[in-house]
Amino acid sequence: MCKRKIIEDYYCDLNNLSGLLTNCVSSYRLLIGGASELNQITPATKHDVKKAIQRVNKLGDIIDELLKTMECYEIDYINYCKIKASVMECKLNKEFVLSQIEEELMAKGDNQKPPPL
Repeated sequence: MCKRKIIEDYYCDLNNLSGLLTNCVSSYRLLIGGASELNQITPATKHDVKKAIQRVNKLGDIIDELLKTMECYEIDYINYCKIKASVMECKLNKEFVLSQIEEELMAKGDNQKPPPL
C-alpha cells in the first residue's frame, strides 16, 4: 500500500497548493486595491505607484506559477481517480452491492426492496 501513500501525499500537496493559491489571490486583490488608492492620493508620487504595481506584478507571476504546478498535480490525481473508478467498476459485483443495500434498509426497519439494477 505504499503507492496509496504516494497518492495521498499527492492529494495533500494539491490541497496545500490550493490553500496557498487562495492566500496569494487574496493578497493580490489587496495589493491591487492599495495601488489604486495610492494612485488617487495627491501626495503619492508616480514612483510609489509604479513600485506598488511592480509588487502586484510579482505576486501575479507567483500565482501563475502556482496555477501551472497545480495543473500538473490535478491531471495526475484526476487520472488516478479515473483509473481507480474503472477498476472498482470492473471488480464490484452489482448483486453484492444490492444485497448490502437491502441488508442496511432492513436493519433500519424499511422493508422495501430497492428497484432491480
